[in-house]
Amino acid sequence: MRVNGTLVNYYFHCKRQCWLHGNRINLEDNSEDVRIGKAIHEIKKEKNKSTEISIDNIKIDKLTQEYLTEVKKSDADIEATKWQTLFYLKILREKGIERKGKLEFTEKNKSKSIVIVELDDKKLAELEEITKNIQKLLIEEEAPQVINKPKCKKCSYFEYCYI
Repeated sequence: MRVNGTLVNYYFHCKRQCWLHGNRINLEDNSEDVRIGKAIHEIKKEKNKSTEISIDNIKIDKLTQEYLTEVKKSDADIEATKWQTLFYLKILREKGIERKGKLEFTEKNKSKSIVIVELDDKKLAELEEITKNIQKLLIEEEAPQVINKPKCKKCSYFEYCYI
């Protein structure tokens, strides 16, 4: 499977989740949080008819003259969302499009509702390494061990890991 933004996000959130999704074990259709996230995207799409853009194997929530915007329901894992957005910025850069990243959270728990990220040479090098690590992870014979953290209870793969 080709690395995409979802896999980058999952890699930071949980290596097991990344491996499962990357190996086409998809339990997200049963997840209420995933359904809520999709509903948020549909509402945004209705308000701004042509905001979501597909390029190669990525879907960008919104692209303006200055920003690539990624919309998330929650700020529960900002680090994962930052790297997902940086991955999207890299894909755009490869197409000759330079933008800053803007993360928007509809439900904020710990942070501001908007976070700005920029792709610099250091982050680009890290992203190349992360992409290689994801590719290595996906060809492993077995899924990584369960991380057993409180966030697991809300994961769409909870039943797979614990039941």
